Amino acid sequence: MTTQSLQDNAASGMGAPDIAPQPANFVRSVGWISLFLLMALLLNNVLVFAAGFPDFFSIFSGAPKSALSIAIFGAAVVAAIALVLTTQSRSLRDDALRIARFNAYLIRGFFFAVLFVGLVDVAIAFMRVENLLINFMSIDTARAFGRASFVGMNVHIPLVVLGFVVALFSRTIGFTWLALMIVVAELLIVITRFLFSYEQALMGDLVRYWYAALFLFASAHTLFENGHVRVDVLYAGLNGRRKGAVNGIGTILLGMTTMWTIILIGFGHSRAIINSPLLNFEISQTGSAGMYIKYHMAAYLGIFAITMLIQFVSYLFEAYADYRGEPGAREIAPAAH
Repeated sequence: MTTQSLQDNAASGMGAPDIAPQPANFVRSVGWISLFLLMALLLNNVLVFAAGFPDFFSIFSGAPKSALSIAIFGAAVVAAIALVLTTQSRSLRDDALRIARFNAYLIRGFFFAVLFVGLVDVAIAFMRVENLLINFMSIDTARAFGRASFVGMNVHIPLVVLGFVVALFSRTIGFTWLALMIVVAELLIVITRFLFSYEQALMGDLVRYWYAALFLFASAHTLFENGHVRVDVLYAGLNGRRKGAVNGIGTILLGMTTMWTIILIGFGHSRAIINSPLLNFEISQTGSAGMYIKYHMAAYLGIFAITMLIQFVSYLFEAYADYRGEPGAREIAPAAH
């Protein structure tokens, strides 16, 4: 799949009309405030748990630096409202398209990142298991590659950055080729196991690493394409306006609420299910015999929730535009039932 569908929708009028019949300030405020608060939460998470600043609630204990968290969240709300008020002529569908395009870039970046990290880390793991690293570097450096924190900071992070740089120049989201890479990796496991009686934990790690990315990262784009299974009794018989109302209410009460729950629980404190593995560069029980990517698997849950929340905001704007009867609706295949 590619982001060509986004460009085609823009050319065919998805972003039109540029001027909405009436400003939709309330719904746009709900969506944009949610997105800006998401950015504020992620920034605050880095400052608190990576840079050592006091958390949000330490303001009540008189810690002076904790006021920074208050300022970050306050600025996020103000910035979101200011954006809504200064772009009142922008249509809901135009907002939805802008958000979907940005989300498509995020997904592309993450897909390229897991491709690069998977290929490089499995090579490092193989050389570490077979004790080949000392043939290419000093003993101290080879020992450093046995520490997950060293590999994470000096190998994984640069590769993730590279993935987002490549995503700037590519319009291929990558579901197809990642699925192919999973098949190839699984085939290599079968060949090495049954023909050469050779198997290492790192081989299974690579398949799980890529398969989890394929499943979780593709969810937001599947929502954009209306590809998720929809179980309904009455929805199929509703008109466009009522479908928009159902989609909008469901997006807020079920979609956005669920994603915010995952994000708040996963990033809530230093021992949270996402923060803890990330802060400790957690590895699997196989230790140095496997890939050092277990902490990435924890981050996958956060990436899933973040990209889905962003897409749900875009979906909310589209749903409300349908409810208002605005022109320029996207032509998409009906969801599976």
